[in-house]
Amino acid sequence: MHHTVVERELELKLVLSPERSVPVPARLCFRSDDPFAVHVTFHTNSEQPVAWTFARELLVEGVFRPCGHGDVRVWPTKTEGRGVVLMALSSPDGDALLEAPAAQVSAWLERTLRVVPPGSEGEQLGIDDALAELLSPSPRLSPSLEQGGPAADDAWLRDPWPGDEPGDAGK
Repeated sequence: MHHTVVERELELKLVLSPERSVPVPARLCFRSDDPFAVHVTFHTNSEQPVAWTFARELLVEGVFRPCGHGDVRVWPTKTEGRGVVLMALSSPDGDALLEAPAAQVSAWLERTLRVVPPGSEGEQLGIDDALAELLSPSPRLSPSLEQGGPAADDAWLRDPWPGDEPGDAGK
């Protein structure tokens, strides 16, 4: 099956105080094979980039109104007359407040919503097909069991680890 990746490079601001922030290059990534999630990679001055993954729905809602609790909170606001989306991220390693340009985040989100419309994420994962297969009647264990042997559905009745004592074998 073909999967689509929607990426966007942009510059965020790491807010250090109301008067001071530093630029942080970042990449937004959405994959149709992981349709409930968005991945954000922050390229800091460390050896390894910092990666966060959270619900796409959280970012979609956060463009319009405050949402989230705990480790990820997102809300829209205005800074210097322009729309921005703030993301507050918390981890055991520390907290960060990041500011993203609302227009760029919204445009990227619209692209992800065209690839996988809201409500169709489960179809991308094949959950319905997997559940149908899981819940379908089980086939027999082997052709030799067809002559009156137990069906696969009855296999759970047998002890898979017979005891070591005489007379326990095959129970």
